[in-house]
Amino acid sequence: MADKNEKFEIIIAIVNEGYSDVLMDAAREAGARGGTIAHARGTGTKEIEKKYGIIITPQKELIYILVTTKIRDQVMAAINKAVGMGTKGQGIIFSLPVSNVSGLKFD
Repeated sequence: MADKNEKFEIIIAIVNEGYSDVLMDAAREAGARGGTIAHARGTGTKEIEKKYGIIITPQKELIYILVTTKIRDQVMAAINKAVGMGTKGQGIIFSLPVSNVSGLKFD
């Protein structure tokens, strides 16, 4: 089980469909152990495309990765480099603190 004093964060990434494998490869190289992928559909308007210069692809993948606070920044940086807004993955990445975790086992 995880140390009850260990602090965790959940990294949530929203990427264009087909980029979750690239994201997870980068996250694992940065120390993440795994993640959960869910399929979703985004919404956008022509005004957003015009204002920000990005094309809104409606099919998205949501990736949830639970990490210790110690590695959060390096995992997020690796994800951003691999599939951030400047890439075809057009990823949006953020994290939230997690107040309680059970069921994890670390070697």
